Amino acid sequence: MEQYKQEFIEFMVESKVLKFGDFTLKSGRKSPFFMNAGAYVTGSQLKCLGEYYAKAIHNTYGDDFDVLFGPAYKGIPISVVTAVAYSELYGKEVRYCSDRKEEKDHGADKGGFLGSPLKDGDRVIMIEDVTTSGKSMEETVPKVRGAANVQIVGLMVSLNRMEKGQGGKVSALDEVRETYGFPTNAIVSMADVIEVLYNKPCKGEIVIDDTLKAAIDEYYKQYGV
Repeated sequence: MEQYKQEFIEFMVESKVLKFGDFTLKSGRKSPFFMNAGAYVTGSQLKCLGEYYAKAIHNTYGDDFDVLFGPAYKGIPISVVTAVAYSELYGKEVRYCSDRKEEKDHGADKGGFLGSPLKDGDRVIMIEDVTTSGKSMEETVPKVRGAANVQIVGLMVSLNRMEKGQGGKVSALDEVRETYGFPTNAIVSMADVIEVLYNKPCKGEIVIDDTLKAAIDEYYKQYGV
């Protein structure tokens, strides 16, 4: 496993973004773990987050793209900090774009988007925090493709939860890939998380012990792929 991936897992735990316990997800599933990118709230956390996304995108998709698109709402700050990090780490200027939940009908920036307008020929990388069911892409992908003649290079999320999507057969990330025809990747997967944290200290604490590991295993018996 690449060093930045192990560091990212520890960073998620330290930032209280990745939590373990008893959670009810938006999908209604009862899960022993939960990831909330909204918990990145400080300048140093956001700086690090952008760097991890930039490294993962660079390693996975290379530098041949023009725009980072972050769906509202959590994708907005992620796309911004990743664009900043990409400039600093790789010397490449990329634009950011996000959608609005409600279209703005006045001002110079009226319309359904924030940031840079999408243009014909743009190569776009989509950024999200986590894809549990893939439902958010149902709204986002048609918006992006409807705005201009763009090519979606791929999707990058923080965490691949490795569980069934809406169809109940393959993972949410695989469903998005099959449905919309572009690659889907994550900085880390839950398998990576377990490898790094199970019965191993993270800042002096065991985060995933035998009891929690058993709960995660039971969850994946029902929802895993």
